[in-house]
Amino acid sequence: MLDYDGHSPHMNAMPLHMTKIAFRSESPATLRRWLESHAGNAATNGEARLTTRYKPKRFTEMAGGSLYWIHQKKIVGRSPIIGFQDNGEGRQWIRLEPKLIAVQTIPRRAHQGWRYLEDKDAPPDLGDGAEGAEDMPAEMLGELSKLGLV
Repeated sequence: MLDYDGHSPHMNAMPLHMTKIAFRSESPATLRRWLESHAGNAATNGEARLTTRYKPKRFTEMAGGSLYWIHQKKIVGRSPIIGFQDNGEGRQWIRLEPKLIAVQTIPRRAHQGWRYLEDKDAPPDLGDGAEGAEDMPAEMLGELSKLGLV
């Protein structure tokens, strides 16, 4: 289906994202260490992989999207999604770049599995001025980002 400009409506669409609880992560810093530990892993082609039961139905819309991590009821960072792959055991891998990009924290309730996140609802990246932000408590980081200090 083409829009009024003769383009597919998904060609210029913003990417779709997903949210997931940072299960077993003590802090955003431990999540970052886990992700970065996969960077040189030849067995995983240097990518972090999470196992999920089903491939998202809207996986094609996630090209260019990210997985936004929830820690202590707040979104604290994101990892760009590389793609999805059958793991050979009846489940899917969510393939991620092995990095955690700090974002402006926003409240998010805990949930099981993953949930879709529209681009318009995704928190902005904190940028380079937030060195060490992953070590701050989520509440403090949220307040500092509201004040424009990180």
